[in-house]
Amino acid sequence: MSTTNLSQETETRLTNFFNNTIDPKEMAKAIRQVNYILALGVLREHETLKNEANNLENSFYWLNELAEVLNPYLDEE
Repeated sequence: MSTTNLSQETETRLTNFFNNTIDPKEMAKAIRQVNYILALGVLREHETLKNEANNLENSFYWLNELAEVLNPYLDEE
């Protein structure tokens, strides 16, 4: 477990992200969905991934958006 505090810039980006982009409850739901789908897909040899492609795609998008908020690098040149 990390004890490092977030920088003021990161806190601001997170606040803006959750105030303007996605509700925290929806983000938590997306994270749980992707974790559930991926775990079942591995356990069932990827059968579940075919059935949950839309949920997986949406969750993947939001996890990447959160990653960009926490540590942006795709926008940097």
